Amino acid sequence: MKILITTDWYEPVINGVVTSVRNLKREMEKRGHEVRVLTLSDSGRARKEKDVYFIPSVSLKQIYPGARGSLPFFGNSFVKELIRWRPDVVHSQCEFMTFCHAVRISRACGCPLVHTCHTSYGDYVHYLPKGIRNDWNEEKIVASFLRVVLKKVDVLVVPSKKVEKILNSYGITEKISVVPSGISLHRFSGQLTQEEKIQRRSALGFPKDRKILVSIGRLAKEKNLEEILVWFARLIKEGEKSIGLLIGGDGPDRQELEQMTDMLGIREQVRFTGMISPEKVGEIYQLGHVFVCASTSETQGMTYMEAMASRVPVLCRRDLCLDGVVLDGWNGFQYDSYEQFKLHVKYLLENETRRQEMGQAGWETAQVFSDRNFGISIEKVYEEAFVYADQYDVQGRYRERARSSVCS
Repeated sequence: MKILITTDWYEPVINGVVTSVRNLKREMEKRGHEVRVLTLSDSGRARKEKDVYFIPSVSLKQIYPGARGSLPFFGNSFVKELIRWRPDVVHSQCEFMTFCHAVRISRACGCPLVHTCHTSYGDYVHYLPKGIRNDWNEEKIVASFLRVVLKKVDVLVVPSKKVEKILNSYGITEKISVVPSGISLHRFSGQLTQEEKIQRRSALGFPKDRKILVSIGRLAKEKNLEEILVWFARLIKEGEKSIGLLIGGDGPDRQELEQMTDMLGIREQVRFTGMISPEKVGEIYQLGHVFVCASTSETQGMTYMEAMASRVPVLCRRDLCLDGVVLDGWNGFQYDSYEQFKLHVKYLLENETRRQEMGQAGWETAQVFSDRNFGISIEKVYEEAFVYADQYDVQGRYRERARSSVCS
């Protein structure tokens, strides 16, 4: 099978979409399929690296940090080349810049268009200009946009029941398959010895007896790290002196968060690692005794899975995307209040045997979310897309509309 993946985000960027795309490409190739990727260049120049096509783009960092923009006619030569290649299925990963190309190529080739909806945009509207936020209902903006875009899709993939429920509330109810994105378990298979953990914590400035809460992810407003810092400061004020907080990753709010540690008087107990390479992230998880996260903007929360794959119990703010994943008392806890957060932190840090048992249970949970299982599930989605195409004459419908505008 020839598979074309289109995405606005790709390497060297590190985020959930890139991780999902990279894993999908690798797994489909393992299963004998031919895969090409169409994405945005990090400059105004087009280039091709083996089976990855980079179309020209410009920075849109004033709208969203790291975002890039492109016009529909950018990359036309690559689009024409991919049409001549004639993919059997086009799998779009983003609703913005490369989506128009995905629509154009699928129509020209008469093949199904599968789309994965990775993002809960309602949690990102704070990036819109204030004038738009003040003049328009934010939920209506998101709902209207997605209804227009997703009606062009033949089969829709979402990473969790949470996203399916959100889309249903927007009136989008058809052709939805729930497929959690997979994680590369091999990245988390290596285990540091206890001595290595102590040495690496010490290198970061943590004393030997310090119990570490670890949080890894993008340092941005929607991740709600402010709550973790405030509550960590409360724990220390209320007598939990022998704890530390390790924050892994980078993002637009890093400076603000570092200043917040000064304001809260916890700078000596908190360490920021900066950006972590994918090869090293498993080791950073293992430096923590407990993984903590206060975000409710996740559509799946791959960091939860990664922490569990690293045998670290998780403590997360309660969220629909964690239903059936984080099980209280089994592989971690979900919390709704500071009192619950404090109770669970104390329990996990004071009970070494239970913490290890819950870490092992987390590892067992993570096996379900392997990249191999992800690849198998997506392959089944493609097969369903072909059945849909046969039943509803997708190829004939695309030929009928072939002369329409790229994004019509």
